Amino acid sequence: MKIAETSLPGVLVLTPNIHRDGRGAFWETWNQRDMAETGLPSTWVQDNFSVSNRNVVRGIHYQVIQPQGKLVRVTHGAALDVAVDLRRSSPTFAKYVAVELSGENGRMLWVPEGFGHAFLSRTDIVGFAYKVTDYYSPTGERTILWNDTDIGIPWPIGCEDAIVSDKDRKGAILRDAEVFA
Repeated sequence: MKIAETSLPGVLVLTPNIHRDGRGAFWETWNQRDMAETGLPSTWVQDNFSVSNRNVVRGIHYQVIQPQGKLVRVTHGAALDVAVDLRRSSPTFAKYVAVELSGENGRMLWVPEGFGHAFLSRTDIVGFAYKVTDYYSPTGERTILWNDTDIGIPWPIGCEDAIVSDKDRKGAILRDAEVFA
């Protein structure tokens, strides 16, 4: 597996070795020994899976109580996946990184605690799997508006075409949001 740093310290892109032949493809999505050797968490408390239609935007989500590190991947389809630094004391506060994840490229994104997470479904159906380092905390969950201009993510979709939940539509703007120290 190849591991590449991004412009945000701690956020990593993991690209597996994919073995393809006339039958299809095979690759490891998780190997505890290999991940522990890289310094990534090797213990997870929860696996999550979502399915989204084309143009669905989810996020920017994070938890201030029981913060979660997330290892995210697309099982089928394609998504633009985004991590946003929400640590006020960080020199990269409010900066983001965007990575194309797909069932074809097999890439994964490691989103550490202290970062928000969002994605845009780019294909008709997107399966999205993620491992998390802590349990879901409804009281700790927070949402920042997906198209907050202070963050400035250049989503390749307009507001009129984005399919966004009521919760995400009512997300806080960054300057008013409860974030990390």
